[in-house]
Amino acid sequence: MILVLRALGVGDLATAVPALRALRVAYPDRELALAAPAWLGPLVDLVGGVDRLLPTDGLGPRPWPPPPVAVNLHGRGPRSHRLLAGAGRLLAFRCPEAGHLDGPRWRAGEHEVHRWCRLLAWYGIPADPGDLALRRPAAGRTPTGVTVVHPGSKVPEKRWPAARFAALARGVADRGHRVVVTGSADERELAERVAAEAGLPGSAVLAGGTDLGELAALVAHARLVVSGDTGVGHLATAYATPSVLLFGPVPPAEWGPPAGRPRHRVLWSGARDWPARPGVGSHPSLAGLPVDRVLAAVEEAEEAVRISGAIAA
Repeated sequence: MILVLRALGVGDLATAVPALRALRVAYPDRELALAAPAWLGPLVDLVGGVDRLLPTDGLGPRPWPPPPVAVNLHGRGPRSHRLLAGAGRLLAFRCPEAGHLDGPRWRAGEHEVHRWCRLLAWYGIPADPGDLALRRPAAGRTPTGVTVVHPGSKVPEKRWPAARFAALARGVADRGHRVVVTGSADERELAERVAAEAGLPGSAVLAGGTDLGELAALVAHARLVVSGDTGVGHLATAYATPSVLLFGPVPPAEWGPPAGRPRHRVLWSGARDWPARPGVGSHPSLAGLPVDRVLAAVEEAEEAVRISGAIAA
């Protein structure tokens, strides 16, 4: 068995897709098991190539026996390294604190996708950082052709103000978009506020009403996605759904979509004092991002789609 640890969230799993695919190719005859939260199961199925999901509950006591090969795609240790202790072979970043002296050194500020591809390259396993596409699920009961506005984030500093999201939603609706507002169950109140201020009907609020598989289907069949630096933005990249992503204070050079994909527009405030201001709500520089600039980026993303369609024709 090849055991891969990545016990994090949606964006974290999405950025590990090239590494997971590379491991599948490198070990075609071995079972590939991913240790990750159980709620990520629908998304793991869309990655393809993962044989088994080993549910984790945070990073508590190790719930699995030492495997022949373990791969730490979770972090640089030492805690995550120790969870994989005893493996016949450990592929991980160098961590003297955990007694792991092999592997490359961690680079601060490296893009998350390239980080894990570089780790595998150290061990002779080539990975393509552009291999980010997920399997496209059927639309099912989710609406298609909608513009997804996702105002929430687990990190307060990454949230564009709700009033700005409402103005943005109203602006794109005025341009003929059918807008829905997404989020987790905990973000339902935020989504309702955004929808109400935007003049959208209550039926436009989908926050708390979709599971992860349905959210992936919604994004896969959407017209456009507007969100902060969250997992929804990574889903838009995975499905080549036009998107406008609002970054701040973490720079897109670390978590944004690949360069050279014009249908994904990234707006970054240029904040550089992260993480010196944790827990204070929207970062000042992100809060200063004007609505008209985001609306212009929406038009640019859609124009990029029209141009690519014309070229293909």
